[in-house]
Amino acid sequence: MADLRANYGVDAPGVLAGLTAGGIAEPAVAAVLFGVGWPIPAVVLLIGGVMLAAGAALFAHTTLRGKFRVWDAELDRLDLRGDEQVLDVGCGRGLVLLKAAARVPRGRAVGLDLWTRDQSGNSQEAASANARAEKVADRVELVTDDMRALPFEDGTFDLVVSSLAVHNIPDADGRAAAVREAFRVLGPGGRLRLADFRNVRDYAAVLRECGAADVQVYDLGWRFWYGGPHARTSMVAAARRP
Repeated sequence: MADLRANYGVDAPGVLAGLTAGGIAEPAVAAVLFGVGWPIPAVVLLIGGVMLAAGAALFAHTTLRGKFRVWDAELDRLDLRGDEQVLDVGCGRGLVLLKAAARVPRGRAVGLDLWTRDQSGNSQEAASANARAEKVADRVELVTDDMRALPFEDGTFDLVVSSLAVHNIPDADGRAAAVREAFRVLGPGGRLRLADFRNVRDYAAVLRECGAADVQVYDLGWRFWYGGPHARTSMVAAARRP
């Protein structure tokens, strides 16, 4: 029987498809315009096509490789003991959840999501299959629920993580509620790492209002760019006081 391999899909596949299509179509139209003697619009389209193609390449790198390396580095810096209780808010197909689970062999990793289609093939079944493929299913639990009202007691977790999930909540009050909930379920000394490409300063402000310690916002670098620096990802880091 063939080995089961984890498959984490593609983030926002429609956006990647659009960038790719533009990167192909615009140079093709530019070639036609050069041929009929319209060099100025041809050059404009050619430049635009090159930029779209570069954006598609960056986007593909981030979703298929870059974010993996960034999260490995972030989790390694936490220097986990191995017995922590971890929550991934908006876990999707489980990339960050299962990386965390691999680092807590004596702990537990809970993934919560509503399993919407912002990510290709996003489903609880896909996350479960990936947990089996990564050989961490024995310590992983998947929960279908809303991040704005987490179904956990105060102080349940040692670490709460989230990657590109909170921005999917359409209203500012809802996003603030999700961040407050993530902090609420942290135990004393617990840590939070929330990556997103929008609203990160707002998330940090909410955490400060909650009394979080060591609140920081920092850029995660080009490996986490979704098409270019205009869609760069930042990390919000915080902790609950002991």
